[in-house]
Amino acid sequence: MKFPKCNETPLGLYPIVDRAYKLQPLYEAGVTTAQLRVKDMEGEQLEAEVVEAIKLSKTYNVRFFLNDYWRLAIKHGAYGVHLGQEDIQESDIEAIHKAGLRLGISSHTPKEIEIALGFDPSYLAIGPIFEPISKKMAYENVGIENLKAWSSYVAYPIVAIGGITQENISQVAASRAASGIAMISAVLDGNGEVSAERTKALIDAIEEVG
Repeated sequence: MKFPKCNETPLGLYPIVDRAYKLQPLYEAGVTTAQLRVKDMEGEQLEAEVVEAIKLSKTYNVRFFLNDYWRLAIKHGAYGVHLGQEDIQESDIEAIHKAGLRLGISSHTPKEIEIALGFDPSYLAIGPIFEPISKKMAYENVGIENLKAWSSYVAYPIVAIGGITQENISQVAASRAASGIAMISAVLDGNGEVSAERTKALIDAIEEVG
């Protein structure tokens, strides 16, 4: 059971946001991969948010991943779904595959990478690379050297995540280990809204490394 590829284009800057409306300014700034991670909604309100995000992403032809809510991702035809290690065990992976969705899986250690690879995902997220900004993690920082070492035996696109900022994103890009670089707070301004200027600067930083 091998999941579809995310095409041959690198995933690039990969913002993770908590509201659908934040996706449009990201897409207008040049983002081609994004994720919606909602933790404070449920029921009809959550579903409406997901529907809006998927519709917007299809309009801009963006690779949109929905975090956790795989049933809604299948129901409304998302590009893909992203699951954590615990979520993998509780989700119907076969149903996700049958629906033709891409699958991204989080991993924090070599053991978790081994588990994730057993699902033949579309991409593998590795982190936290640096000290996380948005939340405390129960895992040690991976660091650039481990990112390079761990990714060297993984035949899938890698998404680096955790503590990546404007100041250190070039180090991650220069490692050549990641197809995508996930950001949460780094694309936002002081009010928690998407900053087109910061987003474009991050994209430029990745592209400058080449």
